[in-house]
Amino acid sequence: MKAFNGFPPGKLYTTTVPNLFFSELLPAIDDLVELKLTLYCFWALQQQEGEYRYLIQREVLDDELFLRGIDDDSAAATQAVTAAFAKATARGTLLHVTVESVNGPEDLYFMNTPRGRNAVQAVEEGRFEFGGRDCPVALIIERPNIYALYEQNIGPLTPLIGDELRQAETDYPAAWIGEAIQLAVERNKRSWRYIAAILNRWQTEGKDDSGHARQPSQADRYRYVQGEFADRVDY
Repeated sequence: MKAFNGFPPGKLYTTTVPNLFFSELLPAIDDLVELKLTLYCFWALQQQEGEYRYLIQREVLDDELFLRGIDDDSAAATQAVTAAFAKATARGTLLHVTVESVNGPEDLYFMNTPRGRNAVQAVEEGRFEFGGRDCPVALIIERPNIYALYEQNIGPLTPLIGDELRQAETDYPAAWIGEAIQLAVERNKRSWRYIAAILNRWQTEGKDDSGHARQPSQADRYRYVQGEFADRVDY
């Protein structure tokens, strides 16, 4: 079993689950795959926009990260998730309709909410026009936020460092902070002072697409090698 490192500090994306799920569905669901699929549906539907929000069974069965959490054998995982769709539909959690697409029939699943029921009615009345999706919804491994990156690569997250990171989030793009931490690790300069110096340099001198600051002048080189940043910047 892979250990979970815990939820990192800072802002995290969240998924809303109705209280009714915990009072009625959670005690009733006795199949782990059905439970996982139900939670997956809450997450996936909230990644979408528009009037009609639905899951395409084929897309869920193509979500490798989700299926790996069901069974190491892909065929067994596919069979288990397909059965879980049927169980969730029989329970009334999901609503199932089949629509025609250019590639043949597609199985769509809506959450049994007022919006989902309206969508199913629209399908039945011919008011729903299915055109497929350009970007399937799928689980991804989220990149750690800057607090987790610091703890994993630099050192303990003290209150002072936490304040510095919060200020850095305001002053610099998150991608810059992640890249600066990576550079500090690569150069074995694991300190916030070094990371802050990199960020300050990128902000004052500019940063090219490769992640480096512009080429410094001779005066800049001496300022970094012999001046106040001599203990932080490695040339």
